[in-house]
Amino acid sequence: MIDLAVANDEETFQRMGDPLRERGIEAHHVPASERVVALGEDAPWSAGEYDVGFVYPGRLMEGGVADALLEVPWLNDHETVLTSRNKAEVLARLERADLPVPKSVYVSNDVDESELATVFERFEPPVVVKPNSTTRGVGVAKAHDVDSFLGICDYLSLVHDYRATGDRSFLVQEYLPNATDYRVMVLEGEYVGAVERRLPDDAVSAGQWKHNVHRGAEATGIDLPQELRELAEAVAAELAIPFLGVDLLETDDGVVVNETNARPTIDAATKYEPAFYDRLAAAIRSTASLE
Repeated sequence: MIDLAVANDEETFQRMGDPLRERGIEAHHVPASERVVALGEDAPWSAGEYDVGFVYPGRLMEGGVADALLEVPWLNDHETVLTSRNKAEVLARLERADLPVPKSVYVSNDVDESELATVFERFEPPVVVKPNSTTRGVGVAKAHDVDSFLGICDYLSLVHDYRATGDRSFLVQEYLPNATDYRVMVLEGEYVGAVERRLPDDAVSAGQWKHNVHRGAEATGIDLPQELRELAEAVAAELAIPFLGVDLLETDDGVVVNETNARPTIDAATKYEPAFYDRLAAAIRSTASLE
């Protein structure tokens, strides 16, 4: 039996437990954040206790401590998680590879207000303002006019004035109304499933527009068209990330890669291809053997 360390949230850990156990892999929950961790001989984990890690912890400082104590290879390691977390880097890499991305401008604070106003003028309002390294839609805002846009930028500048802030950048992007939102999963270069994320009608009527599941959107398993499967696979290959969630937005004008997630939540098995857990177990075994 292979012992797998899982730093993801409880939801992902619980869903993967039984399917992986049936395939000779025992998952153990090793949360690295929102807890007290003793170092030295009283540490909660020790080297050699686990054979392999699932994906590197999302909070990178806490992840460094867990990594030092666990001493395991990760299916998605520190570098892959850091790459995916940097939204601007992902977009830049994909655009250079001729993969479709939204029209975007990267802003690294501090930036003069007149320059920010010029950024706004590059777009047809409204624009989306997005912190460069947050997840689950945190801090993402929409601005319909330049005054509102500059106000959002002011708030980001206030946050960035705190010198310990690790990321002092944000993205300004085109807004794609009525886009269909897909989360596509790719494992070791191959498509393994997809969901369409849709807001309830009452949420849309109330003005909600973010399609994050953690903000109330519903995820429904779908049979994704082949061309979109191949696009997601091309994204994972370009970024060299073994297990990746690729977020696609489809409009009448085409499809763009909106974001990626190297720490994706594992959904219900019915939303994946039938061989998903066989392939996941094989990928975990392969990672463990590289130790």
